[in-house]
Amino acid sequence: MGWALLGAGLLLALGVLLRHRLRAPAQPRSRPDLRGRTAIVTGGSGGIGEATARALARCGARVVLAARSARRGEAAARRIRTETGNPEVLFMPLDLASLRSVRAFASAFLRQEPHLHLLVNNAGVSAGGTTEDGFSLTFQVNHLGHFLLTQLLLERLQHSAPSRVVIVASAAHRAGRLNPAALGRPPPGPLPTFQGYCDSKLANVLHARELATRLQGTQVTAYAVHPGFVNTELFRHLPLWLKPLFVPLAWLFFRDAAEGAETSLFCATQEGLERFSGRYFADCRLQEPWPHARDDAAARELWEASERLAGLAP
Repeated sequence: MGWALLGAGLLLALGVLLRHRLRAPAQPRSRPDLRGRTAIVTGGSGGIGEATARALARCGARVVLAARSARRGEAAARRIRTETGNPEVLFMPLDLASLRSVRAFASAFLRQEPHLHLLVNNAGVSAGGTTEDGFSLTFQVNHLGHFLLTQLLLERLQHSAPSRVVIVASAAHRAGRLNPAALGRPPPGPLPTFQGYCDSKLANVLHARELATRLQGTQVTAYAVHPGFVNTELFRHLPLWLKPLFVPLAWLFFRDAAEGAETSLFCATQEGLERFSGRYFADCRLQEPWPHARDDAAARELWEASERLAGLAP
């Protein structure tokens, strides 16, 4: 049964990949001058995160690369400074798999940076395992760590308004399902890692929706984005037997990191998007997520549960 489900899932994924890849990705757009603006990009040491940070730096923004590896983060910051000529690019350590690290990052950032205009919650994983806080690794890195980070930086975002929060979600939210009573635990079923990833992406879309609701009137807006199918290290934890099937597909049909960053950059910089706060974008266009990602009661319930799990509420 498990093998049959996996085979069906791979065939479905291949069909979706072909359909999306044959449609040309959004073309790079002209972007505003961002001098005097400060941005944080999580997962900025590589992949879509580095591509996003590089584009923001080219626009003149002060960019903080928030990433787990100091070696990779410092190297990415040097690359971006060299390639863009912008000296205002720096690395700060952030391990989203540790709520202690999230709090330490937020505290350090608030001490040294007086402004925050853009928070790009980009980092993500698709892997099994449990964090030091006792949660599923995928759930904590993709959702709970970012939820806590956003809450800790919210006052600075409001002080710097107009400002934006961009949450990198995925079309995988379509297969997500959330049980508030079991949040943070690996999901049951034959493919728990895949299901956990889809669940976390559903949480991303609902987070943006509820965040926008709670921030009405503050000039802080939030957007969930699907970057497309991108050839990054996200699925580096795939089983060895699956990689010979998956890697050629990634090289043939997936977008590169710069293409994958386009929708994040669109929501971060495009003028006139404020009225679409809380909505979901793909290919630099407004799109409707699946119905269970538009459930306001579910978004509110996820928010309240996330507050408890992150230690922000009793």
